[in-house]
Order: sequence, then structure tokens, then C-alpha cells
Amino acid sequence: MEFFKYRNKLQPEKGKILVSEPYLPDPNFERSIVLLCDHNEGGSFGFVLNKPSVAALGDVMPELEKLNAALFVGGPVQQDTLHYLHRCEELSGATQITDDVYWGGDFDNLKFLIGSNQIKQNEIKFFLGYSGWSEGQLDAELEADSWIVSDRFNSELVFETDPKEMWKKSLESMGGRFSIYSNYPEDPRMN
Repeated sequence: MEFFKYRNKLQPEKGKILVSEPYLPDPNFERSIVLLCDHNEGGSFGFVLNKPSVAALGDVMPELEKLNAALFVGGPVQQDTLHYLHRCEELSGATQITDDVYWGGDFDNLKFLIGSNQIKQNEIKFFLGYSGWSEGQLDAELEADSWIVSDRFNSELVFETDPKEMWKKSLESMGGRFSIYSNYPEDPRMN
């Protein structure tokens, strides 16, 4: 059946998203959307955008409790670290991922911007841990059709889309057979 196998033409790179295939068996990435923040010959890393944490941001960082922002599980690697994506171009030390999405930056500057209401809840997203792939690992997963690489991405997806709808919305935006995937039941046995 190799004749029918589809190969995604897009290559992974910084600023693209990985959309998990509907049948991906890894519970860390089931129905996940991962924003790639780096991809090179040494490996890849990014953040799962749609997996809310059971912990609240204020539980992890009491000094950020004022923001009342959700906390997400960025992936299975180093879940004792806090990361953030944001729309705040003026945050010093931030790394630009796309035109209007940035990663990290000076934490003291961040606390000041939050304390002075210069960063709003819909402009930042916090993550415990991250998703990482060693050299060649992501390429092997793409070869096994575990992921779909997409450039149908904007900051609205990160900061304004309901996490429960993100996977479906990403697939629908890609059109064609991906729209059909978006309706794939979570448990096909219940269909």
C-alpha cells in the first residue's frame, strides 16, 4: 500500500507547527499542536500549544499570579522548567519565532511588564517543559507519518484559540484530506 502513502512536502523549521496524526499512540502528543522554535542538524525543540496543565501559573510562580494566565505542558522534557511564548516585541532578550510570536526573554523585565499591565493575558502563554528531538529523531517520526508539518500558523492560534479546538482548527485550515482528519473520533471504537 506504499502507493497510497502521503508525504508531507513541507519540511520542519522554526516557526512551523507540527500537527499530530489522528492515530499517534504517544499520550504526550495525542492530538497535539507543537510550535517549532528551532530545527537544525543537531535536533529540534518546541512547545505543545494545546495541553493545559493541572497546575495553575500562580502555583508555580506566585509572583505571576496577578496575570491569572493558564499554564500548559510544553512537552515531556524538563517539566521542572518554565518557558513562555508571547507577543511582546519589546521584552528584552526574547527570541523571535515568527513575525509576532516570541520565546522567552528577561524574566525581571517580564515581571515588570506584567505588573504594569503592559502584557495582557491573551499576549502570553506559559509552559512547563518542552518538546525536544535529538538529531534525526523528528525526521524519523515524519518518515513514519506521526506528524504533519504545517505553515498554516499565526499568533491567534497560540494565544486566542481554545486548546480543545486547536488540533481540529489546524487540520481544517489545511483543507483537503486534513479536513476529513479533523473529524476523526478520539476513540474510533465509539464511532
